[in-house]
Amino acid sequence: MTRTNGTYGNVEFGSGDEVLPLASVLPRVLVVSRRTVRKNKFVDFVGEYHLDLVVSYGAVPVIVPRVSGLHSLLDSFEPIHGVLLCEGEDIDPSLYESDLSHLSLEEIAKIKKAHSSDTQIDKDKDSIELQLARRCLERNIPYLGICRGSQVLNVACGGSLYQDVETELSSKNGVEVHHINYDNYDGHRHRVTVIEGTPLHEWFAESLKKSSSGSELFVNSYHHQGVKRLATRFQPMAHAPDGLIEAFYDPAVCNPEEGKFIVGLQFHPERMRHEHDIPIESQTSEELMQESIFDYPECPRIYQEFVKAVVAYQKKLLSTGKEKISRKFDAAVMERQRMQIVRSFSLAKIIYEEEHLRSPQSVHGGQHALAALRHGAVPNQSEQELELGARFLQSNTALNSKQVKFLHEMGATVRNSSLFLEKMQLNERKEAEARKMMEGMHEQELQEFIDFYKMMVDAASNVLQQKRSLKRNF
Repeated sequence: MTRTNGTYGNVEFGSGDEVLPLASVLPRVLVVSRRTVRKNKFVDFVGEYHLDLVVSYGAVPVIVPRVSGLHSLLDSFEPIHGVLLCEGEDIDPSLYESDLSHLSLEEIAKIKKAHSSDTQIDKDKDSIELQLARRCLERNIPYLGICRGSQVLNVACGGSLYQDVETELSSKNGVEVHHINYDNYDGHRHRVTVIEGTPLHEWFAESLKKSSSGSELFVNSYHHQGVKRLATRFQPMAHAPDGLIEAFYDPAVCNPEEGKFIVGLQFHPERMRHEHDIPIESQTSEELMQESIFDYPECPRIYQEFVKAVVAYQKKLLSTGKEKISRKFDAAVMERQRMQIVRSFSLAKIIYEEEHLRSPQSVHGGQHALAALRHGAVPNQSEQELELGARFLQSNTALNSKQVKFLHEMGATVRNSSLFLEKMQLNERKEAEARKMMEGMHEQELQEFIDFYKMMVDAASNVLQQKRSLKRNF
């Protein structure tokens, strides 16, 4: 084989006598898609500017589709060297501490009308992105959150959001800032003040020197929600004139050279561009051609630093042996595991059918099979085999109706075996203790006990109904 050497984005992709495939060496950055409707059907998309910048600095963007059930399959996207989360709809307010009581029904209706495309909650996207954000926070995987991605990061750490910035913040403190302008969508800008000593100040240092105050930038803005209470682990890097946090970071995880990078930006540096006329010579005369250039030369720097951290994070995994470049599936091992699971289901079905024939009148026929396990009617080896199927069922919760029906046919009534037994025994003990306590009570005390719990049920039902009604209205 021909000896080949080379680099791409500071990543060595070929060395020695063996040339490795480029895709197996470059680090992977996960980007979750957004759903829209095109030609009367749903399609998933990701802004191309994000992908261009990730590729240009030496990483491979891997698009994660926001489809139902995918939140339980995120392990399939490993290894993850970085996560980039960007635009999308409002995050479900039930996922963080949200208080709508200060908003009138008229204000809520006005917000929904003004931002109809954003107030439609996408729970699948919420679930996928929050899990990815928490995975990054737990393992210090490089994370860049743009717009909604910064809000996801804050919520994942216990922070909260304004339901509508201009209604709750700008109009209340007397400082008018438009955070979205549908009539001048890409051209709209507003001022932000960058805090000295932060990474953002370092990245935009040259442009900040040229500003009148030495700390101001004009950024684009496409959002109506924003950070209300910043999670304690983060520090702000920039504020809008109305006080809204426009950028933040984790100071404990901010060293791209060491693979550390957790940053959230409310604005879109990748879209801070404008058209510029450049002359081109033709045979007849000098003509003008428009070229898209960044508002500030440092706009791509954020992506450059992010990918730098992604590359360093991958190298760190490789050096510690936690990741190997060559990742191959062992077909024989996978087939053996598949057969073990099939045997587990088959065994469960046999036990269930035998016990059900003995006691066909039981409403919970599967409990007889569980009892057989408990009293040793099934050999230890069989119990271990049943546990394989139980663990499989536990780890695959996102099942469609056909899968559920199939699993029932395969004897899935004994799912979770010993785990289910422990829970059932605990409930039995609680019920026995409660009965013993109530047996010592007088009739009047029992009636008062019943009346009290009826009252609590009614009160809880009313409060729950009010909360659900308020969220539906929003």
